[in-house]
Amino acid sequence: MKIHCLTHVPFEDAANIGTWAEQRGHPLTYTHLYQHDLLPAIESFDMVAIMGGSMNIYEHEAYPWLAQEKKFIRRAIDAGKKVIGVCLGGQLITDVLGGQVRPNSYKEIGWHPIKLTSRAAKSVAFSALPPTMTVFHWHGDTFSIPPGAIHLASSTVCTDQAFQYGDHVMALQFHLEYSQESIEKMLGNCSDELIDSPYIQTAEKIRSGYDNIPQNTEWLYTLLDAFTD
Repeated sequence: MKIHCLTHVPFEDAANIGTWAEQRGHPLTYTHLYQHDLLPAIESFDMVAIMGGSMNIYEHEAYPWLAQEKKFIRRAIDAGKKVIGVCLGGQLITDVLGGQVRPNSYKEIGWHPIKLTSRAAKSVAFSALPPTMTVFHWHGDTFSIPPGAIHLASSTVCTDQAFQYGDHVMALQFHLEYSQESIEKMLGNCSDELIDSPYIQTAEKIRSGYDNIPQNTEWLYTLLDAFTD
């Protein structure tokens, strides 16, 4: 399976999605949108992974490539490609599918639990996961569940944490893909967001949760194996 990854900032790459792809023998290529790379032909890949970023999906003037990226995502979905988006990537998918992206009531940064919905049993990928998971978050915006999609997970402060559209499109608000290196990059580049707020953890608290990473990675692999089967 040929996998293509869209990145929006230098410090958010495929992370453990890339490690999974390498272990499974799936070739992985990149478009670095912040470098104004050209998007590939739809026929050149089987799956696209859309990563996070510090911008918002509606900042077209500051990031003019967002408009072209949305058209590309729409074409990939219509072509039946596997499409998975994380955080900003999930929000872009939501927008393309007719959902809404808006500021969440609170920013959610750090290790917080999510719960699967009753409808998650309808998803082959999510039905393989436990009903409650402690996962990593770093987001201020959130998405709604687009028309025709299955609502998969929620957290205390963010109702819409994941959805699946058909059997080939999935959006996650949280970060199963982050490695310790990924989180350290976020701490290095986005530490100004670690303000005093009920659902924002300190850098010390975040680092104390690094023991969660192996389990998060195992859940990621389980999800990706089922999603791409």
